[in-house]
Amino acid sequence: MFSRTALARAFALPSEQPFLSTTFRACLHQATTTASSTSTVSPDSPLSAKPRAQSSTPTRQSPPARKQPAAPRFAAPVKVTKSLLEMLPHLTSQKPHYITAHLHARPFLVTAGDHIRLPFLMPNVKPGDILRFNRASVLGSRDFTLKGAPYIDERLFECRVRVMGVDAEPLRIKEKTKRRNRHVQKVKSKHKYTLLRVMDVKVKTAEELLQEGAVVVEGDAEHQVEVKA
Repeated sequence: MFSRTALARAFALPSEQPFLSTTFRACLHQATTTASSTSTVSPDSPLSAKPRAQSSTPTRQSPPARKQPAAPRFAAPVKVTKSLLEMLPHLTSQKPHYITAHLHARPFLVTAGDHIRLPFLMPNVKPGDILRFNRASVLGSRDFTLKGAPYIDERLFECRVRVMGVDAEPLRIKEKTKRRNRHVQKVKSKHKYTLLRVMDVKVKTAEELLQEGAVVVEGDAEHQVEVKA
């Protein structure tokens, strides 16, 4: 059975339909007119407080800041003795040179062309970077040796290395247990190391030291050149 309201809507008189359609069309026309009038009206104030300047030329971005070299830490020039200046030409002329460089209290006896595998991962370095060892205790050749007390002044030599990459050891799993405990703890470790290659080991000549402002002094010298027997 249908209700009276449903039957009245189903059998509505044809005279009522034009009235409904006319009313719907009038409402639709009024809404369209209002939307068009609203879209054509421009706002009195700009949307943003700061107007943007439009230009066809592309803006140039500033290049990233490059890492500047460290400033020299020495306020006084290097001091050399007359005996050191006399023996230095014999050491510089006899190649190749070897050096005992210290990195984090670890000595490395190397020469030009050697590869170094550091027992740790050096931070803030990338493959291709060139580093300099500035701490050495021994610098010598086949017949002559220059020793420091305890280190040689870094202005007397140059030892440059290149970062080759990073090496990793195989994954190790260590089992840890305790007495009267059935639980077994497995600890995983995979350490990484930095690979270096020694580019050159150079001993500065007496002329280069004097041009850089070295001062010749008399007395006991901190650096001594020994002749091997």
